[in-house]
Amino acid sequence: MSHDLLKGKKGIIFGALNDKSIAWKVAEKAAEEGAEFTLSNAPAALRFGDTQKLAEKYKTIVIPADVTKLEDIEEVFTKTLEYFDGKIDFILHSIGMSPNVRKKRLYSDLDYNYFHQTLDISALSLHKILQTAFKMDAINEWGSVVALSYVAAQRTLYGYNDMADAKALLESIARSFGYIYGREKSVRVNTISQSPTMTTAGSGIKGFDSLMDFTERMSPLGNATAEECADYCITLFSDLTRKVTMQNLYHDGGFSSMGMSLRAMTQYDKSFNCD
Repeated sequence: MSHDLLKGKKGIIFGALNDKSIAWKVAEKAAEEGAEFTLSNAPAALRFGDTQKLAEKYKTIVIPADVTKLEDIEEVFTKTLEYFDGKIDFILHSIGMSPNVRKKRLYSDLDYNYFHQTLDISALSLHKILQTAFKMDAINEWGSVVALSYVAAQRTLYGYNDMADAKALLESIARSFGYIYGREKSVRVNTISQSPTMTTAGSGIKGFDSLMDFTERMSPLGNATAEECADYCITLFSDLTRKVTMQNLYHDGGFSSMGMSLRAMTQYDKSFNCD
């Protein structure tokens, strides 16, 4: 049911690959709440993903961008501002990729060229997006930028590898730029630390099924779904959260505050009963 929370608002959604993507769900919820948006993704992702189908559904445009290239990001903003004939109100950064994870390199044996790519794609891209928007004065007063993060920025989780470092950097950028953008333009910048979610990117992480089972058992409310994350993003884009900025907001069913749950302990105890 729509509440018109984003009626009249316009934005850019980075990273909607297919209907499993959190960014895809955010686009659907944003449209439902009255928003318009442009879509952007990497050229390679556009070739094998379904972004164009999403654009056709909501009668918008797709702007290809390699987010490691500043000129590509500038093109996204230029074309978006032309398309809407004015400024925007929100941005979703749902971008992350680790060549080391894809190549199954251990954290103790990283390829440093891959590591640089991980940081550039997954974290520095947020700074480039914010810096470009700031210099172009592309976001209306009380606008909102949200980037998706993960608890591995604070805690070590087996298999998450150098993406953990990227998420820690992502959250730091949100705080640092959030201060400047808030002070100068009254624009909010936050990160959402989401439960492990069965997206195309998430499923590539070693032991992801086991991780999801563990966090489901640990979290008193269970794992948050992609649809539920989209709902949370909408509240942060809306005027209901005007004074929320520079925050890393956990959306994980309570996992981040847990030490050991009854369900997890019960499962662990079963291992002692095996022959």
